[in-house]
Amino acid sequence: MRVDVLYFGMLKELFGGERETLELEAGARVEDALRVLRARASNGLDDSGVWKALAVAVNREYAGVATVLKDRDELALLPPVSGGFDLALGEGT
Repeated sequence: MRVDVLYFGMLKELFGGERETLELEAGARVEDALRVLRARASNGLDDSGVWKALAVAVNREYAGVATVLKDRDELALLPPVSGGFDLALGEGT
């Protein structure tokens, strides 16, 4: 089956674009897709906390790793965001 993967944040750079189509076995779960993608990560992110803190959405609904994927589902990978307002300094970081 085919799943459309959308990359956000640093994952766009890691995978060289905003989206791709991933071929998976019928009945695959989100965790199976993540395993395939993590194995392809080539710049050290494969062992970083990014994969543990990753938010995932299937068809624009937050999903867990046990969610079963269907043909033509949209899988969005949302890495943690850094930056924001530093209370100690009173300025954006």
